[in-house]
Amino acid sequence: MTTATTGRFTTRAWILFAAMAIIWGLPYLFIKQAVDSYSPASIVAGRTLIGALLLLPFALRAKALRPAWRKIGWVLAFGAIEIAGPFLLLGHAEQTLPSGLTGLLVATVPLFAAIIAFTRGDRSVLRPSRAIGLAIGFGGVAVIVAGPGLAVGGPGAPLAIGELLLVAICYAIAPFIIATKLKDVPALGSITLALAAVGVFYLPIALLTQHEVPTVPSTVSLVLLGVICTAVAFIVFFALIDTVGPARAPLFTYVNPVVAIALGAIVLGEQITPGLLIGFPLVILGCWLAATGGTFRTRKPPGALPPIAAP
Repeated sequence: MTTATTGRFTTRAWILFAAMAIIWGLPYLFIKQAVDSYSPASIVAGRTLIGALLLLPFALRAKALRPAWRKIGWVLAFGAIEIAGPFLLLGHAEQTLPSGLTGLLVATVPLFAAIIAFTRGDRSVLRPSRAIGLAIGFGGVAVIVAGPGLAVGGPGAPLAIGELLLVAICYAIAPFIIATKLKDVPALGSITLALAAVGVFYLPIALLTQHEVPTVPSTVSLVLLGVICTAVAFIVFFALIDTVGPARAPLFTYVNPVVAIALGAIVLGEQITPGLLIGFPLVILGCWLAATGGTFRTRKPPGALPPIAAP
């Protein structure tokens, strides 16, 4: 019985949650370093092709490619929404914005997930606590983008911020595709085909836009993006969605900004502005209220019947 059916976080769920919080808190630092000498398209092509090549032997051994190929349309849709668009937008935005601010803006994923759930018939988003959460969360984003946080990125910051909010929307949509359209498809097959398709698509664009000789630090960051933040990350991500469901899976994005901001300050010496300090807790509080309604799961005594998960 999974967490999605019992309504409680098991040890497995917490391990997957913690892993995703760390693994997808790292890309912002790696992307920031990679864009020093790689074009955004080169980063997308490099990390996706590395990820696909690493996963291909395992997918072949598990015979996972054929079932995924039968739903190639939805696999490609997932690849476009979760990988192709966001990866390019992230790389372009981080040419302007600090990695910590990038991670914080992407943490609005649960806000958009709540809106998507509402459009799919989940009226629980209209509960006062969840509606207040949406207002608080967007208020936090407004503080960041309209206050000192905006000045960090310079003249190109508004466009970059818009790109990141679009990334958040894409990341909110993708888990629902996995849980509804690809739920019977082996994760390895879907991930491998999606990464390969995105990598092949971006490869010629990468060759046309790569005008610099890559540096060693940028190349190391690109390899780490492909291995840890792409191949390993998507395996863990699919496992998390399978365990807790698409509505609660994005909750790890609450913690990603903490990792991104800390690494940005420690490794890159990025400034932590008052706008970030004020907006960050508002975004976290708003996301939590919007996603959970302000409730906590309590541990049931031994022998008690498991709670019924809300629709």
